[in-house]
This record gives sequence, C-alpha cells and structure tokens, in this order.
Amino acid sequence: MPIFENGDVKIHYEEAGSGFPLLVLPGGGLNATIDGMAKHAFNPLEAFSDRYRVIALDIRNANGGRTEGPLEIDRPWDALVDDQLALLDHLGVDTFMVLGFCIGGPMIWNLIKHAGDRVVAATLVHPSGYASSHPDLYYRNNIKGWAPEFMERRPEITQKMCEDFLNNMYTKRADFVLTVDRDFVRNCQTPVLILPDDIPAHPYATAMESALLAPNSQVSLYPWKENDRKIELALRHIRMFLGANAPAA
Repeated sequence: MPIFENGDVKIHYEEAGSGFPLLVLPGGGLNATIDGMAKHAFNPLEAFSDRYRVIALDIRNANGGRTEGPLEIDRPWDALVDDQLALLDHLGVDTFMVLGFCIGGPMIWNLIKHAGDRVVAATLVHPSGYASSHPDLYYRNNIKGWAPEFMERRPEITQKMCEDFLNNMYTKRADFVLTVDRDFVRNCQTPVLILPDDIPAHPYATAMESALLAPNSQVSLYPWKENDRKIELALRHIRMFLGANAPAA
C-alpha cells in the first residue's frame, strides 16, 4: 500500500509489471479507487502488467480510497492532474500512456491539455461526458453518493463546500467532455482509443462525437461488455493500440 506525500496531499498508488509506463485512472466517479477496479470489466493491473509498468492511483478524497488532500473548490479537475503528474514525477516517469475508466475520460482530456508532450497515447473506457437528457446527473449522483460520507470523514468540510465543488466540476462545465472543448479535441494529435458505453453516466453520443473529432482516434467494437468473448476482443484491441504506440524498448 505505497503512499506518496506531495505537500498536503497523500497519494495512494499501486504498481504492477515492467516496461513502458501505463498510467491507469479507475472509474467510479468521485469514489474512484484502485480496489474498485475489481468490479470493472477488466483490471489493467492484471491485464497489461505482462508488457507494461502499470501505475494506478486512487482519486483524491474518494470514499473507500486512501488518497487524501484539500478540496480544491476552484480547480477540481486541475487538482487531479496535479496528483497524477506529481506521482509520475515521483516515480521517475517522463512520457507515458494512459488508460481511464468513466471519470477517467474527462481526466485524460485534461491531462493531455496540461501535459500533452508527455502523453504518448490514451485509452478512454466508457468515458463520462455531458448528456442533455441528464443535465445534472453527476451533481445529483455525487451530492448523494460522495458528499455525505466525505463530510463525515472530514468534519472541516461543509455541505456548501461540496455543492460549490460539484458545481465547478460539473454544472458550470455542462457540455461535451466536461474538461476541454471541441476545438481542443479537433486539434489534439495524441493517439486516442475510445471504448464507448451507452448509459446516462457514459453517454454514447458524447464518446462518439469526441472520437469523430479527434484526428488520431480509434473506436472499439460496440457493445463490448455483453460477454467475456466481447470483452476479450476489446482487450485485444487495447493491446494492439498500446503496442502500436509504445516506444520501442
């Protein structure tokens, strides 16, 4: 259970395997943790550690997680990028590939925005995004499913602070992939692989719009989570994508 302390943030992370670095961002919204990946369609720490140095971390302040730090109300997404890059710097990683589930999708776009020269390739697995049919979905889910336990664990955090944080994270960014605009994606040269989903929290239309805009994008078969055979086909696509983009040893 390694913990890296970066100022007033304690970052819990795990590593598996060796080779070119693959940063993994678990899914689960603001409760995204390494342990939670056991419930994902596949666990990258197991699926890719035969060829890559897989590095995963808990999202800051997740219930059930062990990464803790300030609630940065005015810069919710950028604070997460700070944690990711600080951990990679601590581990001596310069360039890397990244794979993220759910909330990891918006985080990846923001990571490319801030450190695009370091991100060799990105895989977005059922990414979160805005859907006009459910405009306040993420706010509602997190004000009920994240904020109460977080406030109980951290008495200095108030309901108003959580509301402001979620409004800045979601309500005021209620469009597209939440963290960047369409022009950014249209001009993004980073190779991207997208595995779409089609539930309110992982809107198919938004995932496909980003795939169609990004000039170096690929899309997996869809649907891909129906059974083990389709999951294995999706994993094969990811492995091919990673292999094509990882620098030669």
